[in-house]
Formats: sequence, C-alpha cells, structure tokens
Amino acid sequence: MTNHSEAAGTSGNSDISGQNGCGGSGVPSAHLGHGPATGPRGEQQVTLRTPAELADALPYLLGYRPEDSIVLVALHDRDSGGRFGGRARLGIPAQTDDWPSVAQQLAHGLVAGSERRGAKPESMVAFLCQDPASGESPRDVMERLRPLAQLLRRACGSLDVPVVEALCISDGRFWSYCCPGNGCCSAEGEPMGLPGTSVLAAAATYAGLQLRGTLKEMRARLLPWETAAALQQESALDAAQSALIPRILDVESRAGVAEETLAVARGILGRLADAPTVSGMLDADLRDDELVGHDDAATLILGLQDRATRDRAAEWMEGDEAGPALRLWRSLARRCVGPYGEHAAAPLTLVGWVAWSSGDELEAREALAMALAADPDYLFARLLHQACNEGLDPESIRRCLRAERGGRDLAAATAGAGADSEKSPSDQSPNVPSSSDQPCVATGPKRRRRPRSEGGPEARTARRSPGAAQARRSRSADGSPPAGKRPGRTTDGASGRARVRRGGAGQSTEGET
Repeated sequence: MTNHSEAAGTSGNSDISGQNGCGGSGVPSAHLGHGPATGPRGEQQVTLRTPAELADALPYLLGYRPEDSIVLVALHDRDSGGRFGGRARLGIPAQTDDWPSVAQQLAHGLVAGSERRGAKPESMVAFLCQDPASGESPRDVMERLRPLAQLLRRACGSLDVPVVEALCISDGRFWSYCCPGNGCCSAEGEPMGLPGTSVLAAAATYAGLQLRGTLKEMRARLLPWETAAALQQESALDAAQSALIPRILDVESRAGVAEETLAVARGILGRLADAPTVSGMLDADLRDDELVGHDDAATLILGLQDRATRDRAAEWMEGDEAGPALRLWRSLARRCVGPYGEHAAAPLTLVGWVAWSSGDELEAREALAMALAADPDYLFARLLHQACNEGLDPESIRRCLRAERGGRDLAAATAGAGADSEKSPSDQSPNVPSSSDQPCVATGPKRRRRPRSEGGPEARTARRSPGAAQARRSRSADGSPPAGKRPGRTTDGASGRARVRRGGAGQSTEGET
C-alpha cells in the first residue's frame, strides 16, 4: 500500500483480537504494502497496496462491520511490508473530553497485548468509523473526528509505534488523515468498493468464511424481549421465584433444585439438537424460542443463579453439546425481562464461555461484556472476559470441567456399586480428582488458585430477588449467618455483594450468583 506519511501514532485496549492474519482462523494472512504472494511456510497471503483496499478489508480484519468505532490494527515485520497482527476496538466516546484517555488506553492495551503474545508491533493502522448524524455530511464527520485521529497518532508515537495510515470511514466513503493534501485525494472522500469485492473478501470467501453483520445485530440476539411475550415471561418468572427461592434457601432442598434445573436443561437441549436447521440468525432464534417454554425458561433462569448449578451447566462446552447449549443460553438471556435484568448475568456468561470454548472470541467478548453490564460484580464473567481479551487458552478450563464431570460420574458409579459401604464416594475412590483440589485457570503467565468463597447460595439467590428489600442481610434458612461470613456483614439489594475471594475461571467462587 502507498502510504502518505509515517506519522506518530497510537494503539489500545478493549475488544482485542490476538490472531495474526485476517480476522480469524482459516483466513489467509494479510500484509500491508508490496510483498510476495506466499509466506515463508507457503501459506496464502493477501497484499493490500492502497488505502481503498485497506478500508474495504477492515470488516474482514475484525470479522464484523464496525459502527461508531475506533479500531487499531498492529503491523509486524517492517522489512516485508507489514504483517497484520492484533486488533483493538473501542466505541467512539460522545464526549470529546474522553478522547485523550481513550486514545492512550487503546494504544497501550494493544501494544501491551502484542508484547504478551511475543512481539511489539512495528507500526499501526488506525480507523475511525462513524456514519453522519442528522444534518451532518460524511465530510463533517471526518473533520469532527480529526482531533481524535491526531490523539491516536500521538499516543502510538509515544510508545515508539508509528501510525502509518489513519482512515476515516463514513457513509460509504473514506478519507486518509495521513494525506499531505497535495491533490492526491478528493476533498469529498473516496468511495468504498462494493461489499465483498475486495481482494481480502475474495480470499475469505475462498477460505469458506462468512462475514458477520454489525455488533449491534450481534448484541440484539442477547437482549431481553420487548414484545408482548415479555409480560408472559415475567409472570412465569414471578411464579418460579415464589416456588424456587424458598427451596434454594433451604440447605436440605437446594441440591434437589439443582438436579431439577439440570434435568429441565437436558430436556431442552435434546429438543434443540433434534430441531431441523433454520437459515438466518433471526429465524433461528425465533425457532429456538418456540422450543423453550416460559415456565421452563423461568425455572432455568432462577436455578442458574446458584453458582454450583451454573458451573455444572458450563460443562456443556464442547462436542455435540456445545451448539445446543449455546442456543439455550442465548434464549435464556432474551427471557431475562423486566425486573429480572440482573439475572441475565448467568446465561450471558454461559454464552460467552461456550462461544470462547468453541473458538468464537468475538461473540464471547460481547456476551461477557453484556454480562458485566447486567451485573458488574459477576466474577465469573469478569475472569473469563479478562482471559479471553488476553488471548489465553480455554483448554485448561475445559480440562478442569471435564475432571469435575468425570469425577462426579465416577464417584456416583462407585457409590452405587458399594451402597452397603459406610464410606463416602470420595473415600471409596481416592484417585478421583476433587473439585476443591483442582484449580481451574486459563493458561497464562499467572496461575490463580481457587480459594473457598465467603457467603452461601442462599445469600446470592435472595439478593437477586426483584422483590428484595433495599438492604438485606445475607443469612441462611435458620437465620444464622452463612458459613464463612462474619456476623454483621450485609448484602445490599441494590449494590452490595457478598464479600468473596477470587476464584478460578472454570469453577469460580464468587458471591454474585
């Protein structure tokens, strides 16, 4: 690609993708500038030589079409023209006072993430994507965002990573902020190519990859219903809450509620797995919603507020179970209507976990961010979101969940075979791994051991009741403080949380669920 200038630039951290190449596994690696058609190992490469090709390639670098976004793309291998590396995206802040800190955050985050993955970027490419507001022209957008582009260039430059190109994309046209203004570019911008006609689009099509829509469309399938059916679902949730919460608060009946919840989930998973394939995201979601009744959805939403139940549901994360599970958790997220919005943290976190486990980091990050928006103190979502953004390997968490499941199944089988023995299943099977002894961590530079939590499920479930008092003390069914909690500690219905120690990602022990 012909660069207008090599100015100081920026980089950063929010939605960060660590793959090298073009937007995901299977896409040929892309290079900026003139270079060979194949890489050192013979893999197919795509070379982008003009700003127009770079602008057309952006959706394929991300895997979706960005809206109202700042995007930074790292470049490596300066001598060979620049190989695309990690990507970072943030929404464009409405307040210009926030622009300097956002530019610094985004630049620092992408550079630091690239260094953790092994190499500091040689340079950066920056994109500002925003369509005109009412009464505004695309050129007005470009001029309004020019100070933000300069802030990005300075932020990257302060880290010794120059921005070699900065583009504004608005309403099907693009401008280069690096243009020297000698007449090489039109003042009204250059038209974007037709979607799907760029060299990178052709390479992605050849690789069998499909471009997604926008982030707004992706989030829409996880948002609560706003239709007439929402009232029916809210009534079902009210009834389930009255029936289930007293049982969950009772120590003796809590295990039974967990088994009933998981049995309902297994039944729905079977229906989803047997349903014929439907094309189109919206039609598929509507079909899935028809297969999940209001009462079953309410039972699952309330039951998943218990951490132990949720962690067992997280075991459906691979193989033939992953697809139906992901569809079920999406459907439950859409059912957290009205005053039950905070309950969406559990199904949204499961959406994020299964998506990440299945290799879809984009949906994983969006779902986990939405889970944290529903409940900022939801520790399981926070740990997974951090691990996913840092490019850690989910296999270590999968191994932990497999061990939990296998150990439980083996313990149950052993207990059934030796029913006349007075020994506990763990005594009979000393080689079965205990969940409390197996830390669930994502592979990374630091390992987090899973400590015991403070506060019991009764405190967490009671706090999530929409009808809870403004301030409620976390206590067990007989009125005494839960084990591990000091007398006098409170759980506030609006903002308080049971105080906990950090837990491992796969078997997190937090007080929010």
